[in-house]
Amino acid sequence: MSTSIKLAWRNMWRNWRRTAIALVAIVLGVILLLFFDGLIHGSDQAIFGNAVRLYGGNIQIHAQGFRVKANRLPLLPLEDANMVLQIARAEPDVVAAAPRINTTGIVSSHGDALPVGITAIDPTVEASISLQAQNISQGRFLQASDRDTILIGQGLADRLQIGLGDPITLVGRRKDEFMRQHTMTVVGIYNLHMPNIEKTAVFIMLADAQTLYNLRDQTTEVVIFLKTVGSEETTISTLQAQLPGSEVDSWQTLRPEIRQTLDTKFAFSSFFGVVILLIASIGILNLMLMSVFERTREMGVLAALGMKGWQITNLFLLEGAMIGIVGAVIGCSLGALLVWGVGQVGIDLSSASGMGEIMALMGNRLYPSLTLTDLLNRGALVIIIAAIAALYPSWQASRKEPAQALHHV
Repeated sequence: MSTSIKLAWRNMWRNWRRTAIALVAIVLGVILLLFFDGLIHGSDQAIFGNAVRLYGGNIQIHAQGFRVKANRLPLLPLEDANMVLQIARAEPDVVAAAPRINTTGIVSSHGDALPVGITAIDPTVEASISLQAQNISQGRFLQASDRDTILIGQGLADRLQIGLGDPITLVGRRKDEFMRQHTMTVVGIYNLHMPNIEKTAVFIMLADAQTLYNLRDQTTEVVIFLKTVGSEETTISTLQAQLPGSEVDSWQTLRPEIRQTLDTKFAFSSFFGVVILLIASIGILNLMLMSVFERTREMGVLAALGMKGWQITNLFLLEGAMIGIVGAVIGCSLGALLVWGVGQVGIDLSSASGMGEIMALMGNRLYPSLTLTDLLNRGALVIIIAAIAALYPSWQASRKEPAQALHHV
């Protein structure tokens, strides 16, 4: 076997121009595939990472009974929110854990009223992770010293025709089902370029909500933000074991529409990945086929010297695999370097802002990224393609009689 490997290696470099052309095709194909993979991974983390931040974290912890009434956002206070926060923040993958009160209500101004989702937050925790805080178009984000203040979206401000410093009436339901009405002052307006979200989501201080909704020193949920989207299950298992009296859910349970969008995007990107792979494969196959067919006379010489057909096939199969290995190593190295380099500076998407909710969630810059699994999978795939490309013509040529092969033109 070692003799065949040495012979295949020597044959591979005997006609270095032909081998170089095949390697260039393989390397370019691998770089293209890896860069596409990097764009897909980067966009997934941007879109769904921002969607998770927008809709309340990777994981949410509620009191028992919340799941049954989740659509109504019931005001079920946690028994010991401070203990929940302490346990959550001790987890290694947790970036931040924040207390919230989440409910529904109505905002009105100038005789016009709209139903909204009301989220009461602690800005000292959420200012650094809030998507709204990063997209303030007017005024500022909520601050710890604020009282009777509200942060609204640009869509709501346009609909109600209000601006900074204007009063707005907030109506909500207390824990005992009585309705409460309070006048708030607009201190900030955020613009996500998503009017539907901006018209239906307002933010107030946690302390204000505790007073308004009869929840003294209590919260209805703890939201948890992780380092990456998709790593929730391990953290959920750990938290559920430590908090048996609470309901621990991920965004996939509470926001199934995000999961559906993720699956749709995965199918769409997989289709284009297959197309790119086919294009690269056709180029590799064509070069390998021509390379092997051109050497039919060489196979006739080997057969005349006593080499069996299967040995000839194995020799050229090894040569094809070696070309694939060299191409995969170079291509994966250059592809990983390219993705890493682009990932450091990102791709500017500011010119595409405002072109739909997906682009809005992606943000102004896209940072491609790759995993070791991507590199190994693409490398192995290229080696298999190169070997298969060499298998068929070498098998066909090895079946010819030596005299016929020697006279092949």
